[in-house]
Order: sequence, then structure tokens, then C-alpha cells
Amino acid sequence: MIIIPVKEGENIDRALKKFKRKFEKTGVIKELRARQVFRKPSVEKREEIIKAVYIQQLQMDEQSI
Repeated sequence: MIIIPVKEGENIDRALKKFKRKFEKTGVIKELRARQVFRKPSVEKREEIIKAVYIQQLQMDEQSI
């Protein structure tokens, strides 16, 4: 359960923004969308490898600068 402490006199929009940010960090919506469609394990592995290569290239570029 997400708890957002709201101070006296604090704007409700600000509290709502905090709630949305915390909720997004939990990854609930992302997981629900991923579960709606079955993806083959080979496709997931391929995308994971592509992501790892991309991150590694970013780190190599950062080191060369």
C-alpha cells in the first residue's frame, strides 16, 4: 500500500503528483501490460541482450571522453 503524508495546507495537486510518482516506481502498470501478451522466452532474451549491448556501449563512450 502506498502512503503519501500530506502536510496541513499542502496543495492536493502536489500530493497527487507524489502519489503518481511513487505508483509508477512500483512498476505495477508495466507488469500488467507485460502480462497481457505472451512473449516467447527467446524474444525476451534477445531484447535483454540488445539492451545490455546498448548500455555497455554507453559506458564505453563515457569512459573514452
